[in-house]
Amino acid sequence: MVIKPDSMTKKPVLLSFFLILFLSQCKTEKEGIIMTVNGPIPASQMGVSLIHEHILVDFIGADKITEQRWDKGKVIERAMPFLKQIKDLGCQTLVECTPEYLGRDPLLLKLLSYSSGLNILTNTGYYGAVNNKYLPQHAFTESADQLAYRWTMEWVDGIEETLAKPGFIKIGVDNGNLSDLHKKLVIAAARTHLNTGLTIASHTGPAIPAFEQIAILQNEGVAPEAFIWVHAQAEKDLSNHIKAARMGAWIGLDGLNENNLEEYVRMIKNMKENHLLNKVLLSHDAGWYHPGEENGGEYRGYTTLFEKLIPLLRNENFTKRDIHQLMVSNPAKAFTIGVHRIN
Repeated sequence: MVIKPDSMTKKPVLLSFFLILFLSQCKTEKEGIIMTVNGPIPASQMGVSLIHEHILVDFIGADKITEQRWDKGKVIERAMPFLKQIKDLGCQTLVECTPEYLGRDPLLLKLLSYSSGLNILTNTGYYGAVNNKYLPQHAFTESADQLAYRWTMEWVDGIEETLAKPGFIKIGVDNGNLSDLHKKLVIAAARTHLNTGLTIASHTGPAIPAFEQIAILQNEGVAPEAFIWVHAQAEKDLSNHIKAARMGAWIGLDGLNENNLEEYVRMIKNMKENHLLNKVLLSHDAGWYHPGEENGGEYRGYTTLFEKLIPLLRNENFTKRDIHQLMVSNPAKAFTIGVHRIN
């Protein structure tokens, strides 16, 4: 039983004996688990992975969004060819990063996973970026512990009637110094991580909010190894990638497209030259079905990494081992369930 925090208390959320036992086993076993929408898999079965993509996103706002705005059958029909493309290219896992109140639909993802043969991960957490447009009203008034309780319970019981469990925590903050509200989201994510062992992927961008978040996590007793700096490609001072990676954080270079391939090669080479290739995560931030637009609007596929970037890296003397590190080893380590405490 998880004890719900009283509205006036600041005591941390408590986990049941069985969940604590489960998490402790995950930490001590040689191989951990990845939580997909269809249940846990050994980390070794995650395979070649895209760690930041979308299948459906609805930008209408937290106050208007509802699943009645899209037809699951039509979304499946639109998305399936793109998923089959990457499956044919050897991809085994897609991490779907759409948060709640932006179009997260675990049942849709379960259906797509079964039909495509891909492992798919979904998330818990709230997205505060874009001036809080996608935050529910209770996020403004509830404490960090109350938010952490909500997110932890999705791990304990599954997400609503779908029973799908989140495979990571997704939050989002705006550029620049963190607001008090966004600091609260980071604290809630830290406490959810300590309760669940789920990795925190934070839509961030530049270095200033990235390092502020790392500091908050450390203050909460969470090691930077639990943190993915999402959209780190927005930070042009590559020394900050090195600094954060040396602290232990994951560097998400996850906005790949046809127009920035050379920039990605430069950033990845910088990490390799500094012996930090083991902290890089790659993806497109592509997709997706847009509710309200004809046939879901423009849908950008997920193949550029396989068809364009990897050949370019090979031309730059990246070895098969390097590519395996980027596409298999790093994603498995980043998303394996396990609590990362500061020693």
